[in-house]
Amino acid sequence: MIYVFKTSVKTKFQSRQLKPHIDKILSKAKWNFDLEDCDKILRIDSEENIALQITGLLNRHQFYCEELE
Repeated sequence: MIYVFKTSVKTKFQSRQLKPHIDKILSKAKWNFDLEDCDKILRIDSEENIALQITGLLNRHQFYCEELE
């Protein structure tokens, strides 16, 4: 399943800082940030429902994160 999140991650540096934390949660999933998009999209392809884990993780690191429908 593809999950799409609107975030406040603005730079590649910020996404690289989050990478080890996201990889820990999403060890078997593919994910990427689209920082060119106005919503700074985080897109995740995962078999598991990870929405709460990802929003919680980004919030703990002081980033806004909302799942888009």
